[in-house]
Amino acid sequence: MSPDLRSPITAPAAATLQRRLLAWYDAHRRDLPWRRTRDPYPVWLSEVMLQQTQVATARPYYDAFLVRFPTLAALARAKPAEVLDAWAGLGYYRRARHLHEAAQTVMREHAGRVPDDPEAFGRLPGVGRYTRGAVLSICFDRPLPVLDGNVARVLARLFAVPAAIRDPRGARRLWALADVLVPMRRPGDWNQAVMELGATLCTPRAPACGRCPLRKSCRALAMGRVEEFPPAAQRRATETVCRAVALIARGGRVLMARREGPLLTGLWEPPGVELTGHASPVRALRPALARLGLKARLAPAGRTVRHTITHRAITVEVWRGTLTGAAPRRAGLRWVDPARPGVPLTALARRLTRAGAE
Repeated sequence: MSPDLRSPITAPAAATLQRRLLAWYDAHRRDLPWRRTRDPYPVWLSEVMLQQTQVATARPYYDAFLVRFPTLAALARAKPAEVLDAWAGLGYYRRARHLHEAAQTVMREHAGRVPDDPEAFGRLPGVGRYTRGAVLSICFDRPLPVLDGNVARVLARLFAVPAAIRDPRGARRLWALADVLVPMRRPGDWNQAVMELGATLCTPRAPACGRCPLRKSCRALAMGRVEEFPPAAQRRATETVCRAVALIARGGRVLMARREGPLLTGLWEPPGVELTGHASPVRALRPALARLGLKARLAPAGRTVRHTITHRAITVEVWRGTLTGAAPRRAGLRWVDPARPGVPLTALARRLTRAGAE
């Protein structure tokens, strides 16, 4: 079984891997709600939520989302703010926007039926190669491969391939291996089995090789170098950001402003400003409030909050604000009850407002 892709894996070797892993999956797979259905909508939802998110984190969001939007049609009818509100706290909000847009496209262009054609499904907003392979293999038995971090780790170790998923050349090698291995029968179970193996046994550190159903075929194990595969990918540098925000409270409610721009668009948080250079927080915050039509006295709250979003490490200096005039009636401002916000808040906003209305 050679990791050199110019010498394809032999059919008997692939069949052995498929038989062993599927038998293990049948006996040991976790009971997860999206595995109890072949309805493409909840399966699709689960795959979108599980991108960049652990199962334990995603599961309560998945359950609540389906209560709120039980069908693809219900999701398509929803307003963008309602979808973001249901997603609030899960992060990577572009996933929610794309899923909402895709649901609307399915209702408008495909008579409400998720297309089982790979090309048609792949044209929907937010549907990349992984999502296409996962949904169509699980729901429609399409023999399409998947490749995520768990699958990449299993394949890199199984064939001792020094390839990382974040490296374009390495990803091409791993996709080719995944494509060779996906079977014509039970392709969805196979894809889920490889992901399950990576999530539960073939973990990044301290893998449980003694319980792995593929241990006899694992080249990295035979070489005694399991934890060397896949090679560590170079991490993106963390960007340091400083912000100042104004907590303006009235009658138990906190004033929120809708975010605009490339990050967190459509979410709400206390009005604030990103600081540059050695700018004085209060001098930067006053004109930022003025642009929203707000005039307020500002006093330091004595709180500094550290918050991380993807590759941004954010330090937030918190100021207490007291309006010196009425808040203008405008679409981008709203008084919010922290316990029942009614709008999708950023994770930072939820942290701040836990004590914001005191």
